[in-house]
Amino acid sequence: MYNEPIFLEPVLQERIWGGNKLSTEFGYQTPYEHTGEAWVISAHPNGPSKIKNGPLEDNTLQDAWEKHGELFNRTEAAGESYPLLVKILDANENLSVQVHPDDSYAKEKEGVPYGKTECWYVLDAEEGAELILGHHAKNREELQESMEKGAWESLLKHVPVTAGDFVYVPSGTIHAIGAGIVILETQQSSDITYRVYDYDRTDANGNPRDLHLKQAAEVTNVPHKDPKGEIIQETIEDLTVRKLVQEAYFTVYHWDLRGDSILERKKDFLQVSVIKGEAAITTDNKTFRVEKGMNFIIPNTVKYFSLQGNAEMIVSHT
Repeated sequence: MYNEPIFLEPVLQERIWGGNKLSTEFGYQTPYEHTGEAWVISAHPNGPSKIKNGPLEDNTLQDAWEKHGELFNRTEAAGESYPLLVKILDANENLSVQVHPDDSYAKEKEGVPYGKTECWYVLDAEEGAELILGHHAKNREELQESMEKGAWESLLKHVPVTAGDFVYVPSGTIHAIGAGIVILETQQSSDITYRVYDYDRTDANGNPRDLHLKQAAEVTNVPHKDPKGEIIQETIEDLTVRKLVQEAYFTVYHWDLRGDSILERKKDFLQVSVIKGEAAITTDNKTFRVEKGMNFIIPNTVKYFSLQGNAEMIVSHT
């Protein structure tokens, strides 16, 4: 069916902490004053991407997953839902401090197929920008006591970041993206968030935003342990490939193209987001120009493809 990449239209999401960089830096048509997220590769019902080319143009990615499993080498064991979600987030202000459940809790308590393990590639960070990643509580009783008292400064761990940093965030990790940071997030296809602290902000109607301290206390990993990982690098012709993480739910790479490279798709399918520069991708004698802000899937029906140009990409697969 498809002997070419499947290009996708991003879905823009309004967020109280969002800014305008998704427009100014990526060229997306932002419909809100505070546009915080672009769901750039998504089959989630809260923001499914539309296909922009080929026989399935104007269908959603979820439509393709359900009706054309051959594009993803989908089996019954893969379940009914597309497994991954890729976003670009513009944190003009601090995001709420939050935590996500694992698969078993999400299925049992929320009735959804996936919890949320995620990872972040920092695209841009203002001087002095930082994340919250983890906590200092030694046991669950200390965690609950600190939450109830609102002892956030002593509880939460702050981590400075700069552009090019990579952060792995397993389910159960208390976290927050700080103001002045733009990230590309690769995650399980889940939209379950338990808000722990929100800086006493109010919504558009002046009401405090809901917190979910009970659920957060139940799902948070105690004590917190910083994830350990090794970045592995290889070179394929003019392409430098850095494997950022390989875990149960996804493997994520940073590709740095400086010339030409011929590649074989060895996984069921590849998700690709262009984060810098421009290039050409050729499949079966069809050539497509790609540039910063474009997102596409190399389907299972494409075995070999070539890249030419100068560009950086974040690539992922299950």
